[in-house]
Amino acid sequence: MITTPADNWKALRSTYAELVERFGHGWEKGSSKLITEIFTDDAVFVPDPFAEPITGLTDIERYWTDVPLEQSNISFRYGEIFVAGPWFATEFRCTFRRRRTGEPVDVRGTIFCETDEGKISELRMYWHRRAG
Repeated sequence: MITTPADNWKALRSTYAELVERFGHGWEKGSSKLITEIFTDDAVFVPDPFAEPITGLTDIERYWTDVPLEQSNISFRYGEIFVAGPWFATEFRCTFRRRRTGEPVDVRGTIFCETDEGKISELRMYWHRRAG
């Protein structure tokens, strides 16, 4: 069977969609362990455009440990995966309730990622949050 460039893009899109699925599942479950499984050991995570980069699995995991304390009823969805070789991007929407107040929150944004050997080596998030 002959492999075409379109087949390669489909395979990459599928691989990247699985990474985003796993990221979203970890967020929904409030599991920093599940989230860090998708990253390379020396990965860089930039949670928003004004944040300092967070480097390495230990620090990325530490960042996500507060999610179960702050958020409940989490729902994560994403859109089409746009592929450019080892890079990909997608839009996302995450809704949740603040644990302390019950206030609903709607977060919408974009994820830009670079990959290395099937894992994310850099993930940058650009988002806007609307509460109430």
